[in-house]
Amino acid sequence: MSDNSGRDEFTPHLLLITDYTRYAGDAFFVSVEAALKGGVDALLVREKQMDSARLLAFCSRLRNLTSRYHARLLVHTQADVAQAVSADGVHVASSDISELPAMRRWLNNPQMSLSASCHDAAQLQQASNGGADFALLSPVFPTESHPGAPHLGVKGFKALTTAAALPVVALAGISVENRCELVDFPVAVISALLGAGDAEQAARDLRAT
Repeated sequence: MSDNSGRDEFTPHLLLITDYTRYAGDAFFVSVEAALKGGVDALLVREKQMDSARLLAFCSRLRNLTSRYHARLLVHTQADVAQAVSADGVHVASSDISELPAMRRWLNNPQMSLSASCHDAAQLQQASNGGADFALLSPVFPTESHPGAPHLGVKGFKALTTAAALPVVALAGISVENRCELVDFPVAVISALLGAGDAEQAARDLRAT
C-alpha cells in the first residue's frame, strides 16, 4: 500500500454504515451497540430518506452510543447535522467530491475528517486532491442490492489501493467469510453486522483479520 501515514489517524479499521430502511426499530440500536462492543471503530450514518429534524435526533442517539465505545461518528453529506451533534467527520458521495474543499473551509475544524465514496482511480485522485482523509472504494464484491453489476474484485481493489494517494477502505459485499481475502485492509460493512445473528461476534471476526 502507498504511504498515507499523514491521514491514518482518521481511517477506520472496521466501519459500520447504517441502513435504517432495512434494519429499523430497537433491534437496529441493539445491533449497533453489539457491533461497537465487538470492535467497530467508526459508524457512518447514511440515511438519505430522513429529513433534517429526524436525522438530527437519529445522529444524536448514535453520538451517545459511539462516545460510550470511543468510536468515531461520521455523517453522510449533512455537514450541518454533523457539526450540531459534534460528529467526528463528514462523508460525501462520489458525485460531491468537488465540494470537499468548500466543506473543509465551512467546518473549519482540523479534528473533523472528510471522506468520499470512490469507484475508480480518477475519483480516488480527485478525493485526494480535494483533501479527503480517506476513501471508501467499491464495489469490491458482488452485492445483493446490485446483482450482476460489475465489481472490482480483490485484485482490482488492491491495485487501485496500492496506487492511491490516500488511505482506502474496502466496501460492498464484504462478509466474515471473505474478509480473509482483504488481510491488512480496512473494511466497511452493512449487512455483515446489522444482519448478523450475533453482531458483537461478527465484529470480532471482522476485526481479527
